[in-house]
Amino acid sequence: MSDLREQALEYHAQPVPGKISVALTKSAETQHDLALAYSPGVAEPVREIAANPSDAYKYTNKGNTVAVITNGTAILGLGNLGPLASKPVMEGKALLFKRFANIDSIDIEVKHRTQEEFIDTVANIADTFGGINLEDIKAPECFEIERQLIERCQVPVFHDDQHGTAIVTAAGMLNALEIQGKKLEDAKIVCLGAGAAAIACMELLITCGAVREKIYMLDRKGVIHTRREDLNEYKKLFANNTDQRTLTDVIQDADVFVGVSGPDLLTEDQVKLMADKPVLFACSNPDPEIKPELAMAVRPDVIMGTGRSDYPNQVNNVLCFPFIFRGALDVRARAINSEMKVAAVEAIRQLAKEPVPQNVLDAYKVESLEFGSDYVLPKPMDPRLLPRVAKAVAKAAIESGVAELEAMPDHYMID
Repeated sequence: MSDLREQALEYHAQPVPGKISVALTKSAETQHDLALAYSPGVAEPVREIAANPSDAYKYTNKGNTVAVITNGTAILGLGNLGPLASKPVMEGKALLFKRFANIDSIDIEVKHRTQEEFIDTVANIADTFGGINLEDIKAPECFEIERQLIERCQVPVFHDDQHGTAIVTAAGMLNALEIQGKKLEDAKIVCLGAGAAAIACMELLITCGAVREKIYMLDRKGVIHTRREDLNEYKKLFANNTDQRTLTDVIQDADVFVGVSGPDLLTEDQVKLMADKPVLFACSNPDPEIKPELAMAVRPDVIMGTGRSDYPNQVNNVLCFPFIFRGALDVRARAINSEMKVAAVEAIRQLAKEPVPQNVLDAYKVESLEFGSDYVLPKPMDPRLLPRVAKAVAKAAIESGVAELEAMPDHYMID
């Protein structure tokens, strides 16, 4: 761990501090170049945009930029450490946007006194960008922040901690259940955790076919049930009419366990209580709710996923968020709606069923990857994710009526 610490600090500090920079896209070598780039030439696109605001997509980088915005209240698994401490994470997100979808992204860390101040700040700068990626904002405030920003902004607003996690979880879950010979609508689901990611995951699973009454969600106080009086409006959506109160109670005969909580909270004895051929996604990072080797030792029939790259079936947001924004930007979507999220789920899960190219196998130093219990999700380095997911999202945006452009870009016509 000390080696990793030193490597990480060195990586962020050298050869220059940070992970992103600004690059020029136009020549700036002559007096004439500067006259075009700034005064007097820049006045011409200014006039065009003033007359027709959509021309900002023609004359500026708006159509290929995403702002990654946070207040630092829920940084990874580290908690509320403030906006400035979140900057390395936000720069990392910007790096992923550029690496995987060639989207220019800038990190913005907002200091504020009230929730309204944060919302106003983001809404007031939103037109600068083609999209807004909210990040590391604690629940339940994140729900209201996102809701109000979606209403106020003319560009897509997407809280990745919620929806990115949900999309990848749903894609992997549908595939895992298929392998296990089960259907989502029949599954008893236990969700350990009741924050932003947990609630978004369960809502999207319901959209995909899960039955709300078969979902048992737990927070720090145990099962969320209808007789509790300490629930916020988001937890109330998952208040189950049950006399069961503990994880051991509800895990009995469960087909699915989803963990978005903390390390080592699920025991081997509890895993033994699950139904035949269970699916277990223990996604607490860096340490899962139960280590895969422990779960598989007592349940060889389990399909296991985690948030870690050193185990099979990594549930990783990078499988979706760059490509969702790529598709949304390419058709100038005003929002990222349920239809676009479900399209992303389907594109990701179907890709896992196809033969894996050799360059992907080489990147992960494995001889083979085949759809099955150890491969229910594509690998993040799979170059097919970009065209497949982006195209599916763009198509869904057009068909659902949230795209400003009514036709797919030409490059989506090439399979």
